[in-house]
Amino acid sequence: MSGKRIGIGARPLADPQAEAWIRQGAAIDNGKAARYTARLTLDVTPALRTRIKLAAFNRGVTVAQLLREVLEREYPEVMS
Repeated sequence: MSGKRIGIGARPLADPQAEAWIRQGAAIDNGKAARYTARLTLDVTPALRTRIKLAAFNRGVTVAQLLREVLEREYPEVMS
C-alpha cells in the first residue's frame, strides 16, 4: 500500500431527490432488518480506537454494540 490519499471531492449540494432515494431504502423492511445490517467504515486515530475498545471492554459489550448504541442515541429514528 502506497499510503497515497485520494480525495473524494466536495459534498454535493442538497438534492431532495437524492435524499428521498436514500430514505427509500430505509423504509423497505419486509422483516429483513433483524437479519441484515449495513457496513459503515470509519477512519479513526489509533488513540481513539484504543479508547473505544477499552470503553466497550469495561462495559462488557463489543465495539460494534457500543458504537451502535452511541449512534442510536445521537441519531434517533424520527417518525415522519
